[in-house]
Amino acid sequence: MASVERCQVMIAGAGPVGTVMATLLARAGIDVIVLEAGEDCAQDMRASTFHPPTLEMLDEIGITPMLLERGLKAPVYHWRDRRSGEVIEFDLTEIGDRTRYPFRIQCEQYHLSRALASGLEQYPNASVRFGHRLLSFEQDEQGVAIAAETPYSIAHFRADWLIGADGANSLVRKWLGTEFDGFTYPEKFLCLSTATELGDYLPGLAHVNYVSDPDEWLVLLRVPKLWRVLLPAAPDATDEELRSDAMKNAVFDRLTGDGAAVETYHRTVYRVHQRVAKSFLSGRVMLVGDACHLNNPLGGFGMNSGVHDAFNLAEKLLPAIKAGKPNGSLALYDRQRRTVTHAFTQAQTIKNMEFIQGGSDQAHERRRQEMLAIKQDDEQRRAYLLRQAMFESLEQAAAIQ
Repeated sequence: MASVERCQVMIAGAGPVGTVMATLLARAGIDVIVLEAGEDCAQDMRASTFHPPTLEMLDEIGITPMLLERGLKAPVYHWRDRRSGEVIEFDLTEIGDRTRYPFRIQCEQYHLSRALASGLEQYPNASVRFGHRLLSFEQDEQGVAIAAETPYSIAHFRADWLIGADGANSLVRKWLGTEFDGFTYPEKFLCLSTATELGDYLPGLAHVNYVSDPDEWLVLLRVPKLWRVLLPAAPDATDEELRSDAMKNAVFDRLTGDGAAVETYHRTVYRVHQRVAKSFLSGRVMLVGDACHLNNPLGGFGMNSGVHDAFNLAEKLLPAIKAGKPNGSLALYDRQRRTVTHAFTQAQTIKNMEFIQGGSDQAHERRRQEMLAIKQDDEQRRAYLLRQAMFESLEQAAAIQ
């Protein structure tokens, strides 16, 4: 009979949310094992924005100084109109009385997950198992039996609790049979990374720019060594066509005037979803991050929401571990995080998408006037900055009992 390794908490997925979750538990003295299918934390180029309250949370586990060192401070972000050239600027330093980090940090998410995975080595009660792919699990009243595929065999584990931090295609969520309601945007999304200084062609760029255009909207994000260009692409085009030199040249022809001269370092095509799991909790199994909610990237809320999930769940799970069974604190995690996912993350990212897409001239002008009104009114502008920085969603969650 195969041997069974035991732990208090098993986490599926060593991305940013899984490694934050593991670190919080390890620091509390909990025996935790992280299963990661890859041979290292994935070098995902999508999420790169850390909002002020997330930086405050991560400071509690000592990782914010690394992000400040490796990332770029972005206190200012722009909503731009591609046709008219109009710029509506917002500056997070205006909420400097609310946070010690009145800026975003632009830093690719893999810096966080790799640093935390490495940091877990200092805890004798924590382990990250790379090359271990979750296969199946079965829970009962006392715990969860887990099987994982390794390069050499099938490994068996017994955990008191299982946390699914295994991303959009979460096996944990699927194995639970949890519905994942929502929709998928019809267009594909293309992300191109280049070292070409886009500010030479578009003067006055901030590190974060949302460029509205009904024909081809853009997100222009600066990370430490590159500019990232995100734009919509035809749903019927193949991924190969979208990653081709011809497509790259066409995109940068419109930005710089000479697309052939622009070298890219990454060309990524992906689908974008707006979905929320029916429940973030089932007995001794919990979901966090992309495993239980997905949204478009406009605003940089996805990864940040996942980190907020992890901190919320850690606070609720520790009493349940002490009690030895599920209790009301875990149900509160589900209520708090699922409610604000619908009320804030989903609603705000959909609204951001509507603005950047432009739509009809009449609809776009109405949204433009709304944004200008926010910009020009001190009270509205402060509320908007706190909402976009995600302070409001955390306050809403804390108020739910």
